[in-house]
Amino acid sequence: MSLPSPSQANSGRSSIYYWKCDRPAAFHGTQSARDTAAIEPELKKVLQQAFQREAVQLRDGGGQGNHLTWVADIGDRTLFIRVEHGPEQDDHLEVESHVIECVRQRGVPTPKIYHVDSRRQQAAFAWQAMELIPAKDLNHWFKLGQLDAGKAAYAIGSAVARWQDTPVTGFGHFDPDELRRTGQLVGFHHTYRDYFWLNLERHLSFLVSREFLSTEEFGAIKAAIEQAEDLLTLRSGCLVHKDLAFWNVLGNDAGIAAFIDWDDAIAGDEMDDISLLACFHDAPAIVEALAGYQSVNPLPAESTGRFWLHLLRNMIVKSVIRVGAGYFDRNDGFFLIGAGLTGADLKQQTRSRLFRALDGLRLNLDPAQL
Repeated sequence: MSLPSPSQANSGRSSIYYWKCDRPAAFHGTQSARDTAAIEPELKKVLQQAFQREAVQLRDGGGQGNHLTWVADIGDRTLFIRVEHGPEQDDHLEVESHVIECVRQRGVPTPKIYHVDSRRQQAAFAWQAMELIPAKDLNHWFKLGQLDAGKAAYAIGSAVARWQDTPVTGFGHFDPDELRRTGQLVGFHHTYRDYFWLNLERHLSFLVSREFLSTEEFGAIKAAIEQAEDLLTLRSGCLVHKDLAFWNVLGNDAGIAAFIDWDDAIAGDEMDDISLLACFHDAPAIVEALAGYQSVNPLPAESTGRFWLHLLRNMIVKSVIRVGAGYFDRNDGFFLIGAGLTGADLKQQTRSRLFRALDGLRLNLDPAQL
């Protein structure tokens, strides 16, 4: 049973809360099988045309996210290539590329974008060519026990505060047509509440239908969010990465080399990205992330309630993805599962963090009690 999809007629991502589970082809790109061979000849051709080089060599990029990935040797340079080939004809790589450039202008390291084509005029897919950063992601070192998670979280928190200076208007996902017309990042929604509630009941109903949640748990979660409605009244939004995790940060214990994978970026709440880290890491790391944030900017008003509210919303989405895409059937070779653990352990961790977020919201707990 797959997650029912919202209407997408001429709306781009306007009806999307989170692309991976709300796209019409829900969970596309989350399966283990990755058919790259069929695309390679056409990809090689468009790279030759774009860079005016005959010598193009492709090899597997090793990505586990939404996109197909390659490392491309093009003449005397090596680039990282991402391809969006879903049936929706999504054109968001263009928006993401703009976001990446804006973030780098705020002093936050991101890969340089060399080319992007999301219009599918030369190929049947959208593609992006960026700088290849010669570094593994932080999750690689974390799973090996070779990363000071607190130190990394502090650096991430300070970066979050810096990229929030990126000018945005509206709320939710950014409108590609508006970007082309004005060069501005403009969210589809006029209020943050409109974005936050997108597909929420649908997500919860899906989890009940798959027996991840009970009907009573559905009701308790919805009631807690309704009780916290005032926290959704934002006068303006800020740039939110919306998929912030160690595997989307390149570097090592010595420092951060780049923040990557901005495909889900939105105009949203200042506490959202910190809450996303809390989907995966415990209180000591979150305390350090908040300290890093405060080394640049003060925390916003009602920061504690906003932290728990967004952790709860994000854990609902994480649960939908993990259930729908079969993550609980995988082993520790999968990026989400810690060394020596199983998919069953991931399921237990997911429920535990979801209900800790619910308790935190109800009781207004200090994030240090995560």
